[in-house]
Amino acid sequence: MLHLLVDTCVWLDMAKDYRHQPTLAALEQMIEAGEVTLVLPKQSVDEFVRNKDRIIRDSGKSLSSTFKRVKEAVRQFGKAEGREEALASLDDVDHRITILGEAVHESIQRIEKLFAAASPVETDDAVKLRAAQRAVDKRAPFHKDKNSIGDAILIEIYRDIVSVADEGADYAFVTHNKHDFSNMAGDEREPHPDLGDLFAAKNSTYSLAIGEILNDYAPDLMEEVKWEFEYREEPRLLSEIMEAENLLFRQIWYNRHWNLRAAIESGKHKVVTEAEWKKHPKRHQKVTVDTVWQRALAAAKRTEDEVGLENLGPWSDFEWGMLNGKLSALRWVTGSEWDFLDT
Repeated sequence: MLHLLVDTCVWLDMAKDYRHQPTLAALEQMIEAGEVTLVLPKQSVDEFVRNKDRIIRDSGKSLSSTFKRVKEAVRQFGKAEGREEALASLDDVDHRITILGEAVHESIQRIEKLFAAASPVETDDAVKLRAAQRAVDKRAPFHKDKNSIGDAILIEIYRDIVSVADEGADYAFVTHNKHDFSNMAGDEREPHPDLGDLFAAKNSTYSLAIGEILNDYAPDLMEEVKWEFEYREEPRLLSEIMEAENLLFRQIWYNRHWNLRAAIESGKHKVVTEAEWKKHPKRHQKVTVDTVWQRALAAAKRTEDEVGLENLGPWSDFEWGMLNGKLSALRWVTGSEWDFLDT
C-alpha cells in the first residue's frame, strides 16, 4: 500500500486545472481499490476550504467579464473586414471558459469526497514543537525569510508517518512548492538537504508530481485512465453549435415551406392580394399575401442553393422528429426554452 501525503497546493492546483482530472480519477480508483491511503493533515482540509471559493470565483468569471468588454470594443472600433470572424472566435473562447469553469466545480466536489472518506490527522503539540524548532534552526522550509510554519507542520506530520512505517508499505510526499521543499541549488526534483533524512529510505519518496508517483506505483491503471481521458469528448465550440442550429433551422423551415406549397397547389391554402387579405373574414387562416409568398419562394431558392437539395429531405416521420429534437436541444443550450421550434 502507498501512504500518500499531498501538500495543500497540489490539491488546489488539481481543483483549478481540468487537465489534472485524469490524475484525480486514477487516485480515486486506487483509493477505492485499497492500494493508496491518504495521509490528510487537518491543516490541509482547512486550507482547502478557505481557498475553494476563491478558486471557483477565479475559474472563469473574471475572464468572461474581460471577454465581454473586448467584444464590445471590437463591435465599436473594429474594422468591418474580419470583425465577425473575430467576434466568433471570442465567443468560442468565452463559451469554453464557462464550460471549464464548471469542470472546476466538479473537481472540487471530487476532492472534497476524498477528504470526507479519509481520517484527518490533527496537529499535535509534538509536531508543533518540532516545526517551531525548525524555524529556530533556520532549516527548510525556514531557510528563506518567510513564515513557513504550515509547511513545516506538513513535513513533520510526514516524519511521524514514516517513523512508524509498515513493513512492505510505501510512502510519498507530494508538493508543488519546490522553493520551500526542493534542492533549488541542485536538482529541484530532489528534497532540500535539510529534509534528506526523510527520504533516505527506498520506500519514502519526494515528488513534485502526483501523477508520476501514481504512475510508478500502478502504471497499468494510469495508462488506462489516460486513455479514457484522451478519448473523452470535448465540448463543442459555440460557433459549431450556432452553425448546426442555423442548418437545422433552415432544413425545418424548408420542409414547412413545402407543406405550405403543397397546400397551395391542392387549393387548401390560397395566395391572395393584400387588398383581398384585408377583406378576408379569417385572414390569419389558410391565406397568404402574394408578396409574402413571393419572398418565401425566393428564400426557398436561396436555401436550395446554399444548403443543397441533398440536405433538405424528404424525411420520414422518425427523421423529422429527430430534426426537431436536435433544434430544440441546441436552442436550449444557447438560452431558449425547451421545445422552441419557431422558424
